[in-house]
Amino acid sequence: MDEQSERLECERRVDSYRADKARILARLRRMEGQVRGIIRMVEDDRYCVDILVQLSSVIAAARSIGLVLLEDHIRGCVLNAEDKEAAIQELTEAIERFTRSVS
Repeated sequence: MDEQSERLECERRVDSYRADKARILARLRRMEGQVRGIIRMVEDDRYCVDILVQLSSVIAAARSIGLVLLEDHIRGCVLNAEDKEAAIQELTEAIERFTRSVS
């Protein structure tokens, strides 16, 4: 692996969300439980609207976690990046992907 690849790999492991890590993990675990509940609802042939309500809750939680991660990325990675232009480009692409997935 060349020096630039090693540097990029190292940068990708930076956990700019360290301060929020416990909160993010707790929310992901709650979401995991919600998804298991939704699976049981489908297996039990529950009413469609009840399942949709639970799905919307999981989607909202994912959106919330994503916004925390985006903010942490901006504060921890983009602001401290050596190559600000590349960091902004990467951030723009991440925002485009994220907003497409949660709209």
